[in-house]
This record gives sequence, C-alpha cells and structure tokens, in this order.
Amino acid sequence: MRNILKRAVDAFEDRTGLISFFGYLMRHPVPGDTGWWYVFGSAVLVAFMIQVVTGIALATRYVASSGSAYQVLQFITYHAVLGNFLRGMHFFGASAMILLVGVHMIQVFLMGCYKYPREFNWISGVMLLFVTIAMGFSGQLLRWDQTAVWATVLAAEMLGRTPFIGKYLARFLLGGKTLGGATLSRFFAFHVFFLPAAIFMFVGLHLYLVIHDGISAMPVPGQKVNPETYRAEYEKLLEEHGVPFWPDAAWRDVVVAFGVVVTIAALAYFVGPPHLGEPPNPSVLANDPSPDWYMLWYYAVLALLPRGMESVFMVAAPMAAIVFLLLVPVLWNKGERHPSRRPWAVAAVIMIVLSLTAFWIEGSRAPWSPKFDAQPLSAAQVGTTSPPIVAGALLFHDNGCEFCHTVDGHGGMRGPDLTDVAHRLSVDDLRIRIANGGGNMPSFAGILTHDDLDNLVAFLESRETLPAAPAQAASAHP
Repeated sequence: MRNILKRAVDAFEDRTGLISFFGYLMRHPVPGDTGWWYVFGSAVLVAFMIQVVTGIALATRYVASSGSAYQVLQFITYHAVLGNFLRGMHFFGASAMILLVGVHMIQVFLMGCYKYPREFNWISGVMLLFVTIAMGFSGQLLRWDQTAVWATVLAAEMLGRTPFIGKYLARFLLGGKTLGGATLSRFFAFHVFFLPAAIFMFVGLHLYLVIHDGISAMPVPGQKVNPETYRAEYEKLLEEHGVPFWPDAAWRDVVVAFGVVVTIAALAYFVGPPHLGEPPNPSVLANDPSPDWYMLWYYAVLALLPRGMESVFMVAAPMAAIVFLLLVPVLWNKGERHPSRRPWAVAAVIMIVLSLTAFWIEGSRAPWSPKFDAQPLSAAQVGTTSPPIVAGALLFHDNGCEFCHTVDGHGGMRGPDLTDVAHRLSVDDLRIRIANGGGNMPSFAGILTHDDLDNLVAFLESRETLPAAPAQAASAHP
C-alpha cells in the first residue's frame, strides 16, 4: 500500500511539479528578525478565505430577486440550519478583512516596507483595500431591507454629483434610472463574481510580489534604502541571518490565523449577524440610512460639512485619497525606514487614525438624524400618573417629537434636550414654540387639538426635574 501511494505521489509530481513548487514556497528564506508585526497580511488572507467559504454557502440559498430576497434572508437567519451562524461569520469576516487590511497598510507604511523594491506590493495592497470596501458596500444591499435600500440610493446620489459623468455612474450603479430588481441583481453579480475575482487577482499578485521581492527586514535607525545597493545587501542578509519561512516564521501566522477564525466564530455565535430591518418600502421616508460601521466616519463627515460643500467633498476626497496612496511609493521610495527617523509619517498616521475614530464615534451617534426607532417613554421616565401628563407623553411620541428630542437620555439628538425644558421655557413659550415651529421643527398648529396642546404642554412643563425624583416634581406642581 505504501509503495502504491508513493508511486502515485511520484507520478503526480512528475506531471505537475506542484509538490516541489509549494515546498520551495514554504522553505523560501526570510529575514530572521520577522516578528509579530508581520502577521497581518496572513490574517487578511484568512479572513478572505472565510468570506469565500461562507459566501458560497449563503449563495446556494440566496435568491437575487426583489420579491424574494428579504424573505429568503429571513428564512436563512431564523430557520435554516446554521443559517444565522453563517450570516454572522460572513458579516464579521468582512469586518475583520476591512479592519485587518487597514492595520496591515498602517504597519507597512510606518515600517517603510513600501520602499524599493516593493513599490508594486504597496500599489496592489491599495487596490485590494478599495476593492474590499466595495465588496462590503455591495454586500449591504443584499440584505434588501429599508436601511440597505436607502443607503444605496444615497450612494447613487453621491456618484451622480461627479462632474460630467455623474449621471452615467449613478445609472451604472443602479442598473437603470431607479433602484429595483435590476439593482439587486447587479449588486449580487458584483458581490459574488466580479469583486471576488478582483480580490483573487490582487491577492495573487501581492503574494507573487512578496515571494519575488522577499519580506522586508525590520527597519533599523540610520539604515537607509538605496536602490543601487539594496538587493545585494538583502541577499547578504538572507545568507547570514535568513531562516526558512516554514516553520521558523510561519508559526506566528498559524497562531494569528487560528485567533482570527476563533474570534470571528465567537462573534458570529454570541453576537450574530446584523439585524434585518423592515422590508424596503419607497413610500416610507422616515428612515435613517446609515452605512455599516466601516463607513460611519464618512457618513459623519458628510453630515457635518457646511452646506454646499458636500458635492465637492464627495468627488474630491476619494480622488485625493486614491492619488495620495498611489503616489506614496513613487515619492518616498528610498531613505529611512525606521519610524523614529520619520516623524511626519508617524504624525500623519496618528492624525488620520484619531480623525477617523472621532468621526466614527460621531457617525455612530448620528445626532443630526431623527431616531425613528425611539420607543414611547416608560412610566418611570414619565414620572407621574397624572392623566394630562401621561397623555402628553404619548402625544410626544406619536407626533414624532421624541424622534428629535431627548428626555432623560431617551430619544433623538437632532433637537434640544428637553429633560429639564421647564427650567428654560415658560408655559406660553412652550405653546408658541409648538404651534409655530421653527428651524427644522414643523408647526403643529393645524395638527394638535386644543386639548392635545394642553396635554403636551403639561408633559413638557413636568420636565422640571429628572424622573428619578418624582417627589420633588410633585411638590413643585401640586
């Protein structure tokens, strides 16, 4: 039996050469000082393979039809065997891939690994970053719920503002003049076929370049990159201090790969996939079409820009980011690599990370958007059983006031906090403001009856103290 197996392996190797080829790849020498900073590329690859496996499993059941997609996802999430877990793996795998690509690029930039002769490694990584983001965006619409549909409409509007070609870009994105079944089919095709093919291409190119140019050694202060002497210096380094990739360096990649898989699986099991909202309904405008987490910072920037600047930013900012990232290895392909000798590079990374984090936090709060899912105030939050105040609290929710105004930390943040509004406005002021509106607040003069207005004012007048102290509120308003 052993001889038969050996002859089969020898015959396979004789005709393909794959065993020796992969053996060479695993044994190729790398600098001996590679440590845990060099594991992020392998982590990205593992996250992508999770996406491939879970994506294929989900695609076998998914139906890219505007009339069936939502119901099919409901079935996958709540009834199919391991469906909820697979959706969670796919979502958190995508999140991990985007996050790890970003971390990997930061590590490469800070360590100067993009310098000669690895300029094309960087360029292929930049392309992989943008294709990965496009992959995540195309996957959001496949949920085919209210939020995903309106987020896609906003994206089409953004593309439509591109000078000269905006109209054609928007039509290409939507598959026509309006969003519908053709849009879903187009997004499904890109998400399942075209974008994964592009990722495979860039990953393959990236890995080939890593083998061709070798893994860069850890940067040393004062040791500059000189294109005329670098290759000879690198070959000497491998001869004196090189180690085979497997197992001397690859064991760290295995440990991190295992950690990535376990983390994604744990999040999928204990947290689960993103919640499916209401099915798409073009007639319902009361919706907050916020994107997935990785684009929340961009969502915040657009919301906070001065009026009239959105169109310029939508076009100029992405183009500037692409051009800058592609020019990095062209403009700075030699010289110092160590972060301590490149303070401007370190400062740029810190500034970008802090800015994105701040905008992401603001985007997750979204104080500029009404909170349409706000629930009616509880009895504890109302703080009394007085009929006019209780009726006013219900009116406060039913008329959408709670969507924009916060009461005791509950509600939207678009309008002023009304937790203690009775300290700031008199009864007459409240009546005038409710009846006439102002700013982004509509007028309720023709909507509320006289009794409704009295009850609503009574509720707001009771907001003199926090609901946690009803005894004080009762003594203030006997």
